Amino acid sequence: MGEDTAPLVFPKKKKVRVKRGNRSAGPTKLVVTATPSDRDQTVEIGALFVVGIFCLYFFGLARNVGSLPEPFPNNLGLVGSNVNLAHPFEEMEDDTSRSKSSNQDDAVLAAQPAAVVTKSTVTIPTTQWPVTIRNEDGNFETIMHPADGHTEMSVPKFWSRPVHNNGLMSRETAMKIGSCIEPDTDGNHARGENCPQHQRTIFVAIASYRDFECRSTVESIFLRAKYPERVRVGVVDQIVDGEDPVCDAPIEPCSEKPNQALCKYKDQVDVYQMEAELSVGPVFARHIGYRLYRGEYYATQSDAHVTFTTSWDTDIIEQMEATGNEMTVLTTYLTDVQGSIDEKTGKSLRRTRPIMCNTIYEGGPQGLHLRHASQPEGPPRIRGMPQLEPWWAAGYSFSRGHFVVNVPYDPLQPMIFQGEEMSIGIRGFTVGYDFYAPERSVCFHHYAIGKNAKKRNKVKHFWENGNRYQGVGKTAMSRLLGIVRMNPETDPKTWDHTEEDIYGIGGVRSPELFYKTFGIDVKKKTIEGHLCRFVDGTGEMHKSFQKKLRKDGMGIDYSQINYQFVDPIK
Repeated sequence: MGEDTAPLVFPKKKKVRVKRGNRSAGPTKLVVTATPSDRDQTVEIGALFVVGIFCLYFFGLARNVGSLPEPFPNNLGLVGSNVNLAHPFEEMEDDTSRSKSSNQDDAVLAAQPAAVVTKSTVTIPTTQWPVTIRNEDGNFETIMHPADGHTEMSVPKFWSRPVHNNGLMSRETAMKIGSCIEPDTDGNHARGENCPQHQRTIFVAIASYRDFECRSTVESIFLRAKYPERVRVGVVDQIVDGEDPVCDAPIEPCSEKPNQALCKYKDQVDVYQMEAELSVGPVFARHIGYRLYRGEYYATQSDAHVTFTTSWDTDIIEQMEATGNEMTVLTTYLTDVQGSIDEKTGKSLRRTRPIMCNTIYEGGPQGLHLRHASQPEGPPRIRGMPQLEPWWAAGYSFSRGHFVVNVPYDPLQPMIFQGEEMSIGIRGFTVGYDFYAPERSVCFHHYAIGKNAKKRNKVKHFWENGNRYQGVGKTAMSRLLGIVRMNPETDPKTWDHTEEDIYGIGGVRSPELFYKTFGIDVKKKTIEGHLCRFVDGTGEMHKSFQKKLRKDGMGIDYSQINYQFVDPIK
């Protein structure tokens, strides 16, 4: 590299094999390993053939493009700190934030049109329950590893493409997504609001990297749920085979302790196991995790080292339904588990909750970008329902299942860590989703602090593969920032636009509206400080914005909001 005369040497092409496990021994899983392909000798001939096809294709394309009329003007438009204890990040004051107005700013904000309800052109699959990917032999597809360019991976197909149709998803469409344990009289499991809350299914997605606590997390999910029969867990387990514990293996033999969740509920656990050396960070792992979704009513995303509380499933559903907002996403950085759960009852001991409102600009090899900092935690400012917040957190997210369908993780963001949450959060905002901090925590995180520091610090991290995939993160970050229009100084022609119709922004709200509303200058790379005072300190964001919830409950109508946050103590 760097020497013009150095020959190019391509590594051997790799192929991913999918092995089928034994269901009687535990949850059947997909084992993904990188192995040499038997087709290496055909690569050169195949390459020449492909080049010929492309030449003919682009010749015809050029002739057709030349006859087209002028296009219309283009009017379209991190995981953060893991330290989050039960202490406020900053002193919460009752100061109200100042709103900055100018003719120019007001014009930009007021220009956000009312969202147009669109009818989905995507055929929504038939919803079933129970469901698993293990019997979907014909429902897999081959994708290329996003970082090495030559490893083929067999992955489950998405249950559905996004259904928002680049506009405001209709309530009718939303009600077609979400399975109910018991079908209606016509045998239909997609019963919408007619499905009783205790029969509404829940999908839990977990991305685990060589984590010994993954199976303990699965255990608590099932054993602490009030209705475990409606829960299905999908795990992307990135391990070194023979060295790391596997997430689907019971902690003790089922013959000795048959009531373990991984024995009793093994058919409700799908595990996609892949070699740790293929790991390129949480974004790609969670992309595969979203592919495991199969039409459940609710969708949860959790880290692999989390303990859930008693009746967490009914609690979090009650909180979500209290918002009256079909587009609600409950999300937050989780409080540390130490001192948070009663060991006898499994109930939460906390009377505080974290909320997402604190971000900073950060530089580095991947360029300047926003990331979450530590978040404030204190007694809820709003009682009786979750509280609106501007940001989304990857460590815990609970929503209707259509959030997973409409805002899938982008597979072309390898080696991204800081930035993941900005991508999903801003894309979700543009599709019409609203983020809320839960009033009560239903699970707690095992951080590498206190008595857990020694064992948690032994857990490996994906960046041990950094040398193997050196340089791909910078390209991925350019795409990430470009999609959410956070790098206007960068020529859009310089970053990859592949499948932007799937992994891009929505048409309900613009990224620019988000930046202006919450005091972010993407040109100067600055933010207005003390946003938490507006979001949490006074609860003003919730008090003002929640009033603009659409009558049909399909999200906050930002066309009715003309606000621009400014640091209140400048």
